[in-house]
Amino acid sequence: MRCRTDAGKEETGEAMEAQRLNKFLAHSGVCSRRDADRLIEQGQVEVNGRTGEPGMQVTEEDEIRVRGEIVRGDRETVVLAFYKPRGVTCTERDSHAEKTISDLVDYPVRVTYAGRLDKESRGLLLLSNDGDLIQAMMKGANLHEKEYIVRVDREITDAFVEKMAGGIYLEELNVTTRECRVEKLGSHSFKIILTQGLNRQIKRMCQACGCRVMSLKRVRVMHVELGNLKPGEYRRLDSSDVERLYRDCGLRKGQ
Repeated sequence: MRCRTDAGKEETGEAMEAQRLNKFLAHSGVCSRRDADRLIEQGQVEVNGRTGEPGMQVTEEDEIRVRGEIVRGDRETVVLAFYKPRGVTCTERDSHAEKTISDLVDYPVRVTYAGRLDKESRGLLLLSNDGDLIQAMMKGANLHEKEYIVRVDREITDAFVEKMAGGIYLEELNVTTRECRVEKLGSHSFKIILTQGLNRQIKRMCQACGCRVMSLKRVRVMHVELGNLKPGEYRRLDSSDVERLYRDCGLRKGQ
């Protein structure tokens, strides 16, 4: 016989672990906790046929629906390293986009990307079914490194490298970029390692230095490298890589 305990746990001889509704949705890969709070406040989440409430406790025995669709409970964390080609839009639903990530990543578990690359940029995207992990990887305050190879339309000088590395005031965003690492690779190409992710940051920085980006490729996010992936390909990270991501983000699985 099942009964609900005072702590909100359901018992079948052994108590099932209860957790807050927003946490349940995040760990199920629906969205981040912040977005889950929004969905709950908007009345788009149901628990056992009733509208969900902020802070309520649930278990995997409860029937939970978001916009009418059943949400499965905690599952194994999936993190994919995906090589986004040029011409692919970072979006899950956009009727105007010619090609989206979901057109190329056919994976049995729903995953969402962490950090955007604009349509004409290419390279590494991390995708996961853990909304909290995605949120932590994207958070600029965590100072996670992202490495890019960039080619521009003018010859790269020592003055250019010094200016880019020292931080550039972007008038349109009213912000000065953080100091970063920049290394000249060729007459028109350089490597740059950022710890923030402003909108079209590298292109804006180059424009402020009087040049235009011809190609941009992200080759690393935190410790995960693009490796030998080809455009449109992806690989699943092994458990040690996933554990390191959680650790570096200050998270624990199931936290």
